[in-house]
Amino acid sequence: MQKFFSIGEAAKAVHTTAETLRHYDRIGLVKPSKKDEWTNYRYYTEQDIVRLNTVRALQMMDLPLQEIKKVLEYDDLEKIVDFLARAEKNADEKIAALQYSKSKIQLAKADYESKLLMPKNPNGVFVKELPERVILLSDTLEVPTLDNLWNYLEHFYDKVTPALKERFDFEDLAGIYTENGLSRLFAVCVRYVEIDGLKVLPKGKYLCMNCTEENRAQTLRELLQIAQTEYGVEPAFTVQMIVVSGILHWNYEAQVFVDG
Repeated sequence: MQKFFSIGEAAKAVHTTAETLRHYDRIGLVKPSKKDEWTNYRYYTEQDIVRLNTVRALQMMDLPLQEIKKVLEYDDLEKIVDFLARAEKNADEKIAALQYSKSKIQLAKADYESKLLMPKNPNGVFVKELPERVILLSDTLEVPTLDNLWNYLEHFYDKVTPALKERFDFEDLAGIYTENGLSRLFAVCVRYVEIDGLKVLPKGKYLCMNCTEENRAQTLRELLQIAQTEYGVEPAFTVQMIVVSGILHWNYEAQVFVDG
């Protein structure tokens, strides 16, 4: 005997609402196999639920309902397989984009968690022991923007000649390096070979302070002053690590080297 599911049960099975299923019925996308002529209640079979799940999966790939309806009406198996192959490719691209976004979120979260554990003095300055870092400077980029931050590392892979690309890897970090009044964006190298544009940031103690775009210059001046008065050094360069603090916003961690 055929098993039927109420509209509420079917909606729950495919993680949507009864009103959505009514809309599917009205536009002829997925019609219930049975409708009570007196109460107008809709009832769905297991095969209907399979069709509903297919619709929901295709919707998640941003396909319009009318296109989904057209595909589900195909009677040519080759066309159906071709369409589903394209849909699978779109799904892979969305997954990759989500994984990339998740990695950005995890990086920002880890940075904030580390700041919670870091002792700070009343004026906001703290000291970090940092390892030696090899960075690759951009030839053209001086300041972060929404455009250059989203696919940040692609710029640096493009800077490397094709023959050497496989010999480079970068951390998912962005920063500004300033020396002799000249600023350039940089990427931190994990794996590299010697090319023009590489700089070595020495390991040791760095005076650090969090800041925004608005007070970044003032913050750097304060750190350089502290380095001179309290550590007796005049740093030759400054580093400003870019900290993504929201979808359309970022701040900085200014770093000044004071002791190797």
